Amino acid sequence: MKVVLALGGNALQLPDGPDGIEGQQYAAERTAAQLLRLVTDKSISLAITHGNGPQVGTELLRHDRAKDVVTPFPLDVLDATTEGYIGYVLQNAFHNVVALAKEKRSFVSLVTQVVVDEDDPAFNNPSKFVGPTYDYETAMQIQAEKGWVFKEDKGRGYRRVVPSPMPRRIVELSSIRALMEESIVPITVGGGGIPVVEHDGALRGVEAVIDKDLASSLLAVELKAELFVILTQVDKVYINYKSDHQQPLERAKLDYLKELYDQGHFPAGSMGPKILAAIKYLENVDGQVAIGSLEEAEAVVRGVAGTIVYR
Repeated sequence: MKVVLALGGNALQLPDGPDGIEGQQYAAERTAAQLLRLVTDKSISLAITHGNGPQVGTELLRHDRAKDVVTPFPLDVLDATTEGYIGYVLQNAFHNVVALAKEKRSFVSLVTQVVVDEDDPAFNNPSKFVGPTYDYETAMQIQAEKGWVFKEDKGRGYRRVVPSPMPRRIVELSSIRALMEESIVPITVGGGGIPVVEHDGALRGVEAVIDKDLASSLLAVELKAELFVILTQVDKVYINYKSDHQQPLERAKLDYLKELYDQGHFPAGSMGPKILAAIKYLENVDGQVAIGSLEEAEAVVRGVAGTIVYR
């Protein structure tokens, strides 16, 4: 069975864990241990994806603080930087956990470019918050100097906003597929991949952030995966989440999920992108989507926990 497994933010940072790279390594080792039986199941051809939101924010802050000493990198390069080091952290964690269990499976982290449309409407309406918070005067000064766009972030100050275009094509797809055919697990499309635009076959990076769930969905479509798994902090999808009328959604058909999405049940800042990713996958592949918690990952993949969505 071919499976694309998208890890959530809790796979790389625990609320009560240490900060910095040590915290990410600790969380990655815990994640690898929780997924051990899945990643060593040779009946599963597996690709793993992950996010990078907090890490990109940290890199932007680091480059901002050091701008008087070294020239800051553009956002697409920071996307690549974080995809590379997070991939290393996960690859190392999986290798160690598998070796300790005296099992065998190889893992390869793959820095991945994802083509977006240069005329995507998102480029005219940047909405994804990235980087540090500034007061109004400083934000406007940077905006005038660099042409960046700033918006107020829920009363906490002003932050840069960047486009979040739709992913259209995964450049390294053939390499991902070749690895999976050899029973190697690619760790790929990290943070949604590096956004690039294409002209006459040439690729150029753009300053944007692709939603990692939508990029993972595209990967599942292009691989024709039978199962697309989204692991997150909640045990399943809920209707009227955190209200007096909260209801768990354990199994749902695609059409019903579309209705709920259109009715606004899933906020853009939390479950919304995951539901949209599920919809886009099922519109293209007659497979299943499983959404659930990292702690119950094996049961989610087996279809006995979480939310299962199908045509």
